[in-house]
Parts: sequence; C-alpha cells; structure tokens
Amino acid sequence: MMCQSCGQRTATTHIKTVINGQLTEAHLCSQCAKKQGYGNMLGDWSGFGSLLGGLLTGTETAAQEKRCPGCGASFRQIKGSGKIGCGECYNTFRTQLIPVIERIHGTVQHKGKIPGGSALMVQEKNVQLANTGQKTVSEADRKRQELKAAIERQDFEQAAILRDQIKELESHE
Repeated sequence: MMCQSCGQRTATTHIKTVINGQLTEAHLCSQCAKKQGYGNMLGDWSGFGSLLGGLLTGTETAAQEKRCPGCGASFRQIKGSGKIGCGECYNTFRTQLIPVIERIHGTVQHKGKIPGGSALMVQEKNVQLANTGQKTVSEADRKRQELKAAIERQDFEQAAILRDQIKELESHE
C-alpha cells in the first residue's frame, strides 16, 4: 500500500483515530508519519526491553541454560532483550512464556483483529443493548438468520425482502 500523503513510498505506519464516533484511517510512510508527529511511538524509550524483560522470570544458571534449537537463544537472552528469537522459541520456552503472555495480553489464544473498524460498531451496539436492557438476539439478528436460510434454499425473492427489512431495522437502531 502506498503512502496516502506523498504517494511515493510504501506505507509503514497505519493510524486509526476515532473522533466523535467516526473512525478514520491513515496509511503513511515513515517520513510522512514523522512530519505529522507520528514518529516511532516507543521512540528512544530504551526501557521497553527492560519492562518486558522484567515480566519474564527465570533462575537457571549459565551452565544449565536451555537453548532454542532454531536460533540458539537462551531464555536469559530473551528475558534481557524482551524479544523472542524465532518461532521455535515459543515451543522451547513455552512453560516460561505462557504466564508472561497471559499477563500482557490477558489470554494466550489469539483473537485476531476485526477488519474495517467493525470493532467500534460492535462495541457501540453492545453498549446500546446494555443501556436499553434488550436481549442480545435482536429482530435484525433473527432476520439475518432467516436471510441465511433463504439464501441456502435459493429463495432469492424472500432473501431480497429480508435484506430490505434488515436495512430498515438497522437504520432505526
């Protein structure tokens, strides 16, 4: 993806902002990002590796250190730098890394990222449902299930009617 500012370099910085409920995205090269004040957010903060390293615990001596067969890194090196050496390190140091990953991310299972700013819409809808005390299965959700069934039956006339009804319901939410 090319930089949206200069159009000459590859975009390496992706910025999402929410202002008054409106999500905007910008894709910038590193030079344009610096010009707009979005330089390296971690910048010269050399404490980041120390912070991550401080979360990692290990008490093995140098003589008995286990090493990753992929990159040769020891857990002590990972702890010191705050960086995992390679993918095989996750298997080699699994028992030591799982508690750290849980502390940092809250879970060890990857949840993924909701594309296109959908996370904001989902969050707002859940807040609205919580505030109004509505059930989580709304009429629109029920209609979506009917729409899916109509498409599977290849009843496209009914699917078109349901689609229009869903749009109408969503416009009133």
